[in-house]
Amino acid sequence: MLADKNKEYLFVYGTLKHNIGNEMSHLLAGNSKFIGEAIWNGKLYIVKDYPGAVKSDDPLDIVYGELYLVKNNILPALDDYEECSDKFAKPTLYKRIKNKVKLLINGKIINSWIYIYNMPVDNLRIIESGNFSFLTANCL
Repeated sequence: MLADKNKEYLFVYGTLKHNIGNEMSHLLAGNSKFIGEAIWNGKLYIVKDYPGAVKSDDPLDIVYGELYLVKNNILPALDDYEECSDKFAKPTLYKRIKNKVKLLINGKIINSWIYIYNMPVDNLRIIESGNFSFLTANCL
């Protein structure tokens, strides 16, 4: 069952997660409602001290993150942060796409915005756990 199509959801898996505590994660928290932990079918790579996720068709490839109901129109500010707004040369570092994510608490499927990495991943290290933290980034 899909959630209400009139609502805007955002799935985050990296530096926008609540436990990261940077300026943009605080902006997201202040302009949205935390729905719960969720998963998305993709692969997670370490880019620098931040991750990049790409879509996967393999059901065993899981990215762990958080789902938010976006209350205000903060997506343009987040697009700037993720370097995918019109202010950045193409191809941009990330792309914001809509895709289905699954809430862990109840299995509900929700169509959500996701920032996916938009550069080659050939030379990047995969985060096998599918779960990003700064600890993960520093250990790879």
